[in-house]
This record gives sequence, structure tokens and C-alpha cells, in this order.
Amino acid sequence: MTATPKIAIIGAGPGGCMLARLLTQRSIPCIIYEAEPSPDYRSQGGTLDLRSNTGLAAIRAAGLYDQFRKLARYDGEYMLITDKKLTTWMKRSPGKEGKSNGVQEAPEIDRKVLRKMLFECLPPDVVRWGHKLLRVDEKDLSLHFADGSVESGFDLIVGADGAWSKVRNLVSSEKPFYAGMGGYNFTIPDAREKAPQAYKFVNRGSVFAYSDGKNVNGQFLGDGSINVSTYSLRDEDWIKRESKEGVKTTDLVTAKQKQKDVVHGWAPELLNLIDSAQGDVDKRNLYMLPVGFRWAHKKGITLLGDAAHLMTPFAGIGVNTAFYDAMLLADAVAGCIERQRSDDLDIAIIEYEKKMLDHAHEGQKLTFGCMNDMYLTEGAPRTSIESYLLRHISQEFPRWSLPFVAAVLYTGFFFYKLFV
Repeated sequence: MTATPKIAIIGAGPGGCMLARLLTQRSIPCIIYEAEPSPDYRSQGGTLDLRSNTGLAAIRAAGLYDQFRKLARYDGEYMLITDKKLTTWMKRSPGKEGKSNGVQEAPEIDRKVLRKMLFECLPPDVVRWGHKLLRVDEKDLSLHFADGSVESGFDLIVGADGAWSKVRNLVSSEKPFYAGMGGYNFTIPDAREKAPQAYKFVNRGSVFAYSDGKNVNGQFLGDGSINVSTYSLRDEDWIKRESKEGVKTTDLVTAKQKQKDVVHGWAPELLNLIDSAQGDVDKRNLYMLPVGFRWAHKKGITLLGDAAHLMTPFAGIGVNTAFYDAMLLADAVAGCIERQRSDDLDIAIIEYEKKMLDHAHEGQKLTFGCMNDMYLTEGAPRTSIESYLLRHISQEFPRWSLPFVAAVLYTGFFFYKLFV
């Protein structure tokens, strides 16, 4: 290995771009290879929040906090967790920059805005668009792309290529499995003008309603739209079955009616979120890697983000965890360069993988627990709200305080449930 390793990052998602920023910031060159032809090729999804010890810590380490502040929506921290009858089980007030709203600092930012911010901070030509990876040759770590081009000479290849990572195939035969959940994503454009009732209900933040193994979510985006998602327990073939029945992605009327049938009898405010949707519909199944997934280390190869620890979105920490991975990996690479020892890179990557996976496994447990609490527990959220909140609180509070916090939580809800 040369003093400065040659690094290839596969995938220009948030995790890959954050890693590239942290490396280039330290004058460590890297190249991102991305299958999509351009940054705006497709929608990047809805909104997400960044947490203090992971996502925001990476933003600060990357020297991007000032840019982030201009784009983040602190009023988007508003959150309502409710059920089909609109019983309030948790409410978080809108936040203000630098001030606690009583839970944690977690400003919202749209995924596409975050990705654009990260991409624009990278040096020119770091991202090679339109490079769809077909395979990696293990003998010389050469990258073979769909356009016939081949790139080689790398000391480290980082798989940041998501759920169906081709790089992961080099270190493990493990594939993501169906989590048993599927649903639709809708959009309410210009909600303030076109759907004022929905706009007022979501309150520029998020509403999550759970009952009977189903949910209806509404999340406000920075462009003034509301992302509406409806998930429920389904068999894996439901999308194929609906397609055979003639329910196309563009068939908004039929899709909305199907979802309203699924949540028949739910509160009018929740049904109105579905009614107010316009445009195309996105059908989606949710997949995950096994909780605790690990692989046998292979020299010159590593993973981060969904490629390493794919989880469902029910704890809202996917990007936060990927950013934390990127910080650990950038530190590992920088450390071995500072020591100027040719055998240090592989040792550093082994240490990175251990730290990264130990941290990610806690996130996987949290995410799986949240899914179990809200979808798989009979009577949820009434019967599981304490467990659900305690899972999240345990990420923020010292371990010694958790028995006291749990006692307060369970006692408080015992009396609250007497009246709702």
C-alpha cells in the first residue's frame, strides 16, 4: 500500500457522499462510482431527522454545520404518535435551533436537499455518474461496469451501495429478507394551499398513526408537500398480485381506495391524508438484514450504511447510522496514513468493522423492537407505548437512570390510560 491509499466508494447516497467529504477534507483522494446518471435522476424520498451523537456529529465533523443550519427545519421536529381514533400517545413540540424541545435535538431535512448539500461540497469529478457496477474482481480489486469500462488499482473498495449491495456479495452470501411489511407512498403537493386541513393536522412536522398492525403517516417536506405513507402486514407478493389485477402505479384513484379500505373506520383526519394525495403512487416492500449480521473480513473490501446493516425505517436512524459509519471509517483511514505503515490499512479496517457493527447492531435492535411494538403487538400502541418510548429514551439517557425513567414512564401511562 502507498502512503495514501486509493479508495473507491460504490454509491453516491448520503453515506457514500459523507465518507467522501470526510476523506477529501483531510486531503485523502477518493472516487465515488454511482449507477444513476445524474443527481436528480429520481426522487430521493421524504424527510429525515439528524441526531446529535450521530448524524449531526458527522455534519459538524465535515465542516457543514453552517450550511446545514440554513437548510434544516427545526419546526419539523413536531411529532404526534397516535392511533386510529387519534388518541395522543406522544407529542413532541416544534423545536428551535440550539434549544431542546424536551426530547432531543433532531432537526428535519429533506433527503434530496441533504444529498445535494453533500454533493455540492465535494471537489469536481469525485462522483462518476452513470457507472453501474456489475462485479468486482477479487484478484486485483478491479471494478467492472455495465458500460464496459474497468477501473483498477484500488487499495480499498467501500460498498455504500445500499440494500442490494454488489460489494456485500464479496464478503457474504447473506441477502436481505422480507420484513413482512409493505405499503404505499403518496404525495400531497403544496399542502398549505391545496390541502389546508392536512397541512394543519401535520403541523409542518410528522404524524404517525398505528393500530391493528397498520399505520398512516404524514410528513411535511421543505418544498411544502406532505409525504403520506401507509404500511401494513402483507405477504411479499402483494405488489405482483395488484399488478396482475390491473392496479398500476399511476392509478391514483384505485390505490387510494385500496388504502382507505385497509384503514376503514380510522379517524377522518387520517383518511383525509390519503384523500388529499395527488400524482403518482409508489409501492414498496420493506427488507432487512438479520439483526447482528456480520461478515468475515476480506482485505481491501468493507461496507457502510444499508449495505452493512439494512434495517426498516421504523426507528428513523438509517442515515444517522450511515453517517456515523462514515466518521468511523474516515478516522480509521486517516489514522493509518498518519502512522505511515503499509500494513496498517487492513488492521484499521478490521477495527472499523468491529466498532461500526457493534454500534449498528444496537440500531438494528432498536428498529426491530419498534416494529414489534407498533405492528406486531396486539392492542398497540395502547399496550406497547411504554416499551416503544423506552427503547428510544435508552439511546439518550445514561444506563444507570433507565430503571427510574421506566418507573416514571409506566406509572404515568397507567394513570393516563384510565382516562383515554
